[in-house]
Amino acid sequence: MNYALRALIAALILPVFALAQPHEIGGTVRDTTGAPMAFALVTVDGTYLHTQTSDDGTYKLTVNTLPYCVRVHVLGYTDALICNSNAETNTVIVMHSSSFVRDEVVVSSTRVDDKSGTAFTNVNKSEIEAQNFGQDLPYILGTQTSVVTTSDAGNGMGYTGLRIRGSDANRINVTINGIPVNDAESQGTFWVDIPDIASSTDNIQIQRGVGTSTNGAGAFGGSLNLQTETVHANPYSELLLSGGSFNSWRATAKAGTGIINNRWSFDVRMSQLGSDGFIDRGASDLRSWYLSGGYYGEKLTVKAITFSGRERTYQCWNGVPQDSIKAGNYTYNPAGMYIDSAGKEAFYKDQVDNYGQDYYQLHFTYQSNPNWFFNWSLFATKGKGYYEEYRQWDDLANYGVNDSAGSVNDVVRRRWLNNWYYGATFAARYNSGKGTQVTFGGASANYNGKHYGELIWATGIPAGYAYGGNYYRDSAQKMDNNGYIKVNQSIGKKINVFADVQVRAVNYSFTGFDSTGSQLPQDVSFAFVNPKAGIFYSLNDRHVAYASFGMGNKEPNRDDFTNSSPESRPKHEQLSDLEAGWKVASTAAAIEVNFYYMMYKDQLVLTGKVNNVGAYTRENVASSFRRGVEVTVGYNITKQFNFSGNVTLSQNKIEQFDEYVDDYDNGGQLHNIYKNTDIAFSPSVISAGIISWKHKKGFGASLAGKYIGVQYLDNTQQSSRQIDPYFTLNFGASWSPIKYSQPAPNEKRKQSMMSELTFGLQVNNLLNTMYSANGYTFGYVYGGMNRYNYYYPQAGVNVMGMVVMKFGKQ
Repeated sequence: MNYALRALIAALILPVFALAQPHEIGGTVRDTTGAPMAFALVTVDGTYLHTQTSDDGTYKLTVNTLPYCVRVHVLGYTDALICNSNAETNTVIVMHSSSFVRDEVVVSSTRVDDKSGTAFTNVNKSEIEAQNFGQDLPYILGTQTSVVTTSDAGNGMGYTGLRIRGSDANRINVTINGIPVNDAESQGTFWVDIPDIASSTDNIQIQRGVGTSTNGAGAFGGSLNLQTETVHANPYSELLLSGGSFNSWRATAKAGTGIINNRWSFDVRMSQLGSDGFIDRGASDLRSWYLSGGYYGEKLTVKAITFSGRERTYQCWNGVPQDSIKAGNYTYNPAGMYIDSAGKEAFYKDQVDNYGQDYYQLHFTYQSNPNWFFNWSLFATKGKGYYEEYRQWDDLANYGVNDSAGSVNDVVRRRWLNNWYYGATFAARYNSGKGTQVTFGGASANYNGKHYGELIWATGIPAGYAYGGNYYRDSAQKMDNNGYIKVNQSIGKKINVFADVQVRAVNYSFTGFDSTGSQLPQDVSFAFVNPKAGIFYSLNDRHVAYASFGMGNKEPNRDDFTNSSPESRPKHEQLSDLEAGWKVASTAAAIEVNFYYMMYKDQLVLTGKVNNVGAYTRENVASSFRRGVEVTVGYNITKQFNFSGNVTLSQNKIEQFDEYVDDYDNGGQLHNIYKNTDIAFSPSVISAGIISWKHKKGFGASLAGKYIGVQYLDNTQQSSRQIDPYFTLNFGASWSPIKYSQPAPNEKRKQSMMSELTFGLQVNNLLNTMYSANGYTFGYVYGGMNRYNYYYPQAGVNVMGMVVMKFGKQ
């Protein structure tokens, strides 16, 4: 808690020191016809100052230093940069339409802006590159507000994940270029299937709370919207090499044509990554590539994008037993363990997850006039792979093998997933230029998945048995259709209101239990209405306030259906999210304070209860909530030193939690009732702070701290089932002896072949803190109560180094 309070005090006090002699600046943003442009984003370079133009195209800001440069950004137009030595209040900025910036039209319908009343953070390309040493994307975002990251292998490569405000991957909506990424059945996102996607990402928007959720599964904690490579004006190539602890390494090569004949552009990337992992046998072998090609006409842009990932990782998802951790063995991995013929513990070498995904996207954007933008997208995702596991003391009857002896056997099995996910999205965006923005659109997606298993080896197999058949085979189909409309209306110079409503219909067909306990084809349907509304008020050019209310509905996932019958099937979840905040910005500092109250109806949680078909599945809890305050701050201490930080203080509660524990001594299950307990994996304190230094000679360094409060493994809030709080400190350094910068007007400069050479160093967990970021628990009564906790320990101090070589004008 001390770390969090210090971060909060710093966040509240630092902006006070940013005050200096004020200078009022302002003007009007217009298009080439002279019409004013509302909703233009106006920023002052090198400061935290920014605003959006009002319904008459005007803006006003107060700067503390002269001279200054104002940058204006409008969707579909080339950015304008105006520099002045004096404080000008009547500057006229003319925006020119450009087909080369239409890439962002594709993602515009899934994103929010400053006047939406939504809590969000934009992460730009330079911020991504600075952290991109080869770890998965969650670790690049690890210091963002309300974010907690996890890694099965303990070093950020392989299976990783993130939570936002305590909500897990199944409740975080992810899109890439507006296309849904979450698995249609489990509703999670598996970053291991798209390794090194960060190297092809231009920018990311993180929305906290119910967000927009335009396409894909509903957001119950947050949304991640990624935009991949945008068009490059000039030919370029890049080589990124990194390596470090645990034999971790990454090799990435990128190249692009720039604009050819003022119409065409192509980009390509290839990556290969590997690591032994911190956890025993936590190795990962990862490969990926990215390819895009685009046609940029006067009004029409067509862009084809395809990317692919292949992963082979040793299973670490079983975690490390608590007893091993207490004995000082933080890396013990029980996956694939068996007792060999000599009576010794051994491990199966192919206890692996082997999976690949291929993504195909085709985007069309059309600008009929300065006021109208249209985009259509077609997409398809192919996934196929299996996980292989050694199981000791199993029954061959489970695999359809007639074993008359009834012996207990060792088996090796593969469980396959083979699926297609395809569909289309469309959106139309109207900007009157006078304070009205309307976006309407929709999406239709279809998922076809095949689940099947095969026995590939077993002891005591009957003579003449032929391997290769499937011991189970299930098919699933899911249709997801939605339509939405969003309205953003500016009222005068101070007030903006928005409204957003989405209608979503889901139909899911699967193999499940009927009322008699037999497995037969099943079918469920849902119809959801998800409204959102908010208001934004500009107190003056530095202070703004906002408030919003949104509602989200989300269907249960695959296991909830397949492990239940119609009588025990859970209901869908519903979230009502109230957000309110205040922002202030000056030349040197910015602070945002956001309050949230997320009220859940019928949230699904694991209780240990066995349903009427004998399966453990999630149960609805009638009432639960998350409420808290998020403080985010940035402060330019000097021209070379910067501080940024955030802290989230929250309560995350279930009003009544019913726990069920198998009782083998007496039969049946014990039923325990807990009142007002913490929601699992929801720390009441999340904070981060970064001090960074940049020198004009190309040197840079940073020190990043992260504190996570107590988390509980289940919803009982028992101290014996908790993840202890932890604090980590990471150090980063870079040196760029070669770094291209745009020449000043009339400056003559010879361009070298290499535009950038950068050496980077990242020292993670500088204090060598031994901690766990994730875990699970289970228990039963047999000769008394037995409780088992498993954790996912994270690596102590570890190092990664990187070399980046860029060629061509970047």
